[in-house]
Amino acid sequence: MDFDEYQEEALKTAVYPDKGNNYIYPTLGLAGEAGEVSEKIKKIIRDKKGVIGEEDKLALKKEIGDILWYVATLSKELGLSMNEIAAMNIEKLRSRQERKMLHGKGDDR
Repeated sequence: MDFDEYQEEALKTAVYPDKGNNYIYPTLGLAGEAGEVSEKIKKIIRDKKGVIGEEDKLALKKEIGDILWYVATLSKELGLSMNEIAAMNIEKLRSRQERKMLHGKGDDR
């Protein structure tokens, strides 16, 4: 499955107010799910000395999947293809790597 196929499948499960004209809902959901991943990692650091077990990996896998769902719906709300987003991101990172600019500040480095 490629990203665009995932995006179409994910959208079949999307139920939220004014779907198709509401970028705010998936943006807030994305932030919330990213927070859940952060919380799980924080607790692994606090309670397990940073050791990630198989149960933790499964829980994180589910949360990261939720992030992917929100990325898919947000992208669709903005009229963007996830395949194009992924390709553009890799192109940007390769350019930074070639120019030795992976480290640093700013979006346009």
